[in-house]
Amino acid sequence: MNWAPKPQRYQSFPYMIVQRGEESTAPEGIEPATHTPEAVVARMKADGALCVKSFYEGGFGDDQTIPVPRLDTMRSLVQAAHAAKMPVFLHANGSDAQAFALDAGVDVIAHGLWHWNREPKTTSELTPGVKNILDNVLKTQVGWQPTMQVLYGERDLFDPAYLSDPILLRALPASYIAWCRSSEGQWFHQILLNAIMPKPLAESKDAAAQWSAVRSFYSVPMARHRNTTNYLATHGARLLFGTDTPSSPTYANPPGLNGWMEMKRLVDTGLTPGQIFRAATIVNAKALGLDAEIGTVQPGKRANLLLLRKDPTQTVEAYDEIVKVILRGRVIDREELAANRTADGVGRGAQ
Repeated sequence: MNWAPKPQRYQSFPYMIVQRGEESTAPEGIEPATHTPEAVVARMKADGALCVKSFYEGGFGDDQTIPVPRLDTMRSLVQAAHAAKMPVFLHANGSDAQAFALDAGVDVIAHGLWHWNREPKTTSELTPGVKNILDNVLKTQVGWQPTMQVLYGERDLFDPAYLSDPILLRALPASYIAWCRSSEGQWFHQILLNAIMPKPLAESKDAAAQWSAVRSFYSVPMARHRNTTNYLATHGARLLFGTDTPSSPTYANPPGLNGWMEMKRLVDTGLTPGQIFRAATIVNAKALGLDAEIGTVQPGKRANLLLLRKDPTQTVEAYDEIVKVILRGRVIDREELAANRTADGVGRGAQ
């Protein structure tokens, strides 16, 4: 909401909450009684929502000016959601935010932990404070969703070789890749570069120097993300699978393919293929209360299946060995889903 102009922001986000005690500050035309946690959850439930997702993020980098919810507000939201049998997810990628999530009693913390508030900026090894948060995640068995590709989707926007990776042609139309190379398609590249790099480097034409500087910029948060995720993965956390696609207006989070990229990042971080398989199937289904419909292969459940040549609990490369896709009982050849099919209808291999 903070980037949407007033008063449009209040019309575009019908699930906004007016915190108790702040009713007098409600925008003109907004009735506070219809924007309490209880009223908002009731409206979401009536609209068919399966879960509630809120946020706690004070800003980006050194700019921490975004307002965040109060603890009593979040606890009221959790209480109302649980009464409606809806789990609560919280966008929380900082240590302050995840401590807040645990205090509030949410069900799932989303997007990993790479902002370590009040820790030295160059530190990436687990500190006592960060480890305490992770131990509480383990103790409470709150769901934890790493979404490793978030940071890679930003960093790889500056990789001069990224759009030349042949794997992209398996998932994205060639015309779209060509557009991404254009000045118009590079619009977010320059915005992000201006935000994270010194002005002389951001305005230079030296792509190699920019790529080197960007990799250095992301190295600490990426190391933090890997170390926190590894700690939870090796200590029995309840991990969920997700990609946050796209986490920002970047072409480096390609839909569909991004899930396989996420799996590879998770393996590199220390998860086993079996952990990833469970996170992407039954653990996710249970977190959303959908395990009676999906998550395992059983009579009566929804027939959304991948038939693979390899065992996905042994290697994530199995997800590149798709024989058939079954969607709600309809059998689909993998080639039918290829982004760049040839004139004779044969695909180059869809991801």
